[in-house]
Amino acid sequence: MVSKMASITTSKLDANQTPVTTKTRNRRAKYITLYSNFLMKETKHELIGDPVITESGKHQWARCTRSHHSQLINLDSIDGENDKSKAIISFTKNDARKYSPRENYSVGDVIFHKVWDDIGIVQRKDTMSTGGNAIIVQFEKNLEKKLIENYNV
Repeated sequence: MVSKMASITTSKLDANQTPVTTKTRNRRAKYITLYSNFLMKETKHELIGDPVITESGKHQWARCTRSHHSQLINLDSIDGENDKSKAIISFTKNDARKYSPRENYSVGDVIFHKVWDDIGIVQRKDTMSTGGNAIIVQFEKNLEKKLIENYNV
């Protein structure tokens, strides 16, 4: 279950040693309980990176704290469901686009990097200092990487 928001209040002592409440801030929980296909039971998963908003919902990688495997999940379907197995997004190398530095990608595209043998999702697009384009991809095994896109020789 994803806990919505946890409220944190920090306190300090003034010159008279009386507590003074200074600030209340909210933070999002980083852990979720999901079914692990590798261990065949529900385990604690850490949410990795930032969520990516696509047409089909808000997607984010979750890594099992015991087996360290990662899986892509749909956060929108977890909030209202008791059965969290519907939130796991499964795809294969054939479902993903093959990465090429000459191609153009959109946020939310699922790509396959042949050299790393890894699948990832495009999180955002950047412009490099040279004026070229880059995409930030959250991979299943290699975590977050910056890749070149739309490169012309």
